[in-house]
Amino acid sequence: MSIWLMKSEPTEYSIDHLEKDGSSSWFGVRNYLARNYMRDLMKIGDIVLFYHSNCKVPGIAGFAEVVSLPHPDMTQFVPGDKHHDPKSTHEKTIWHCVDVGFVSKLDRVISLVELRNIPSLSTMKILQKGNRLSITPVTEAEYDVILSIIER
Repeated sequence: MSIWLMKSEPTEYSIDHLEKDGSSSWFGVRNYLARNYMRDLMKIGDIVLFYHSNCKVPGIAGFAEVVSLPHPDMTQFVPGDKHHDPKSTHEKTIWHCVDVGFVSKLDRVISLVELRNIPSLSTMKILQKGNRLSITPVTEAEYDVILSIIER
């Protein structure tokens, strides 16, 4: 089982939306590395740290899990959709996604500022300068530190 941090802007899709929906396709990713994580590495049952980005208090807002195998991101085929990719065809699909299911919402967001102030998380991908990936792997050690923050 792997652990992932997946970012979403809460005005687009938040942990509250996922809780209400139960599960959702993680569509619209248009970065090849993030796509490859979903297409090649994610497995059903993988843990997801649901991260709110581009908001007043960015940070980890809850937990989800991967609930599907990778499949084509259907938004790439929809003309007029902001995620449409005219180079992608049903025969040669470029963009893939997985579905994630709601697990739990945190009582409070573990903020980016708080994460940055924990020395043992200094190598966490989300904290690296210039990191803009919407999906990043999380090590077991990093995950354990995050769990310890929640349990305080």
